[in-house]
Amino acid sequence: MKTVIMAGGRGTRISCIACDIPKPMIKIENKPVLEHEIECLRSQGFTEIIITVGHLGNSIIEYFGDGSNISPATGHSFGVNISYYIEREPLGNAGALYQLRDKLTEDFLLLNGDVLFDVDFKRFINFHKAHGGLVTLFTHPNNHPYDSGIIIADTNGNVEKWLTKEDQKPQWYRNRVNAGLHIISPEVLKFDREQKRSTTEKIDLDRQLLKPLAGTGKMFCYDSPEYVRDMGTPERYKTVCEDFKAGRIRAKNLVNKQRAVFLDRDGVINKYVGFLRDIDQFELLFGVAEAIRKINASGYLAIIVTNQPVIARGEVTFDELEEIHNKMETLLGIEGAYVDAVYYCPHHPDSGYKGERPKLKIKCKCRKPEAGMLLKAAEDFDIDLSKSWMVGDSESDIKAGMAAGCNTALLTEKNLEQSVLKPTCTKQSLLDFVDWFMEYAADKI
Repeated sequence: MKTVIMAGGRGTRISCIACDIPKPMIKIENKPVLEHEIECLRSQGFTEIIITVGHLGNSIIEYFGDGSNISPATGHSFGVNISYYIEREPLGNAGALYQLRDKLTEDFLLLNGDVLFDVDFKRFINFHKAHGGLVTLFTHPNNHPYDSGIIIADTNGNVEKWLTKEDQKPQWYRNRVNAGLHIISPEVLKFDREQKRSTTEKIDLDRQLLKPLAGTGKMFCYDSPEYVRDMGTPERYKTVCEDFKAGRIRAKNLVNKQRAVFLDRDGVINKYVGFLRDIDQFELLFGVAEAIRKINASGYLAIIVTNQPVIARGEVTFDELEEIHNKMETLLGIEGAYVDAVYYCPHHPDSGYKGERPKLKIKCKCRKPEAGMLLKAAEDFDIDLSKSWMVGDSESDIKAGMAAGCNTALLTEKNLEQSVLKPTCTKQSLLDFVDWFMEYAADKI
């Protein structure tokens, strides 16, 4: 599969870091971001690369050459085959694709050249092939969804809406952002074959090429917690540098075993009100956003696992529960925090409730204290459960964590000296746990 890397941007927001080189040439630990991208691609067998260049593009061409050049950073050949498309006039971030149509005869990877990533492309491609779409977006949550475009998709990953930055967002939305990695069929470039595009026409990838595919059943999103981060501002650049030094970037690749902090919802994330049926009752507990920000920064996955018997009891619909979780993600996002995934059990074993859903009135393997949700997350994200934590405020949470082989943290103000329940630790709040965990436990388990 060929790879097209868009490296023609000016990078005006980060010009204070380096104003005399294109943004993809800004260095992370003595290597240009673009070289980090090429190394990740080459290591997974992607060696046919086309780079689109524009502003100060000569510095890219001189550095990489045709891919056989010797890297000043490593002393070795880049080990790939590189060709270039030079934009004499700015063509937007997708205009060059129309000039490359003759070379793009099969599905291809399309990547932004100013993004640092380390991902398992095999998983990404397998998802694309399994779903049979014309486009697959690599999506993830980030810590600034309020100023990002938002992707809205169904449970199968089928993209229903694409909200760009200037579009009005709904009040509550899932923190799902296009990460700048795409798999695209050349068929997408034929949709407007009857239009005679000018060779100098600017084309916006998101707004003109991809957004129109939302709701057609031809575009899907691949959700992944792997590391993909742009360094478009000085603050984000600093964060990327710190993450690289700490080894968090490589560690997040799903070829490696992951660590997770599993979180119960009610009483841990939000104020406990009994069975939460009304979205207006959802209220984040004090310190939760700060605690989850710290989990995000640690490299651990933050994953919600929650029993929701209100679904089986007929008291909340699936759509209403999704909206409650959207509110949770929106409120967390406003404060720079995110969860990597949400798993919930909709079942309840007891019958006799007005409006109940009979098909969901079963004894299942996912309802805590069973470990089903944790085991499913471990399968989805290659998690080492023995080095992960289950944090909850009830006996069922702790039992589920123990059944999965996790370390456990019970949030309680009670004295448990006489209790048969023996969690790894007890703390009063999620923030108390995370502060303790980061200082004492993270490197010991």
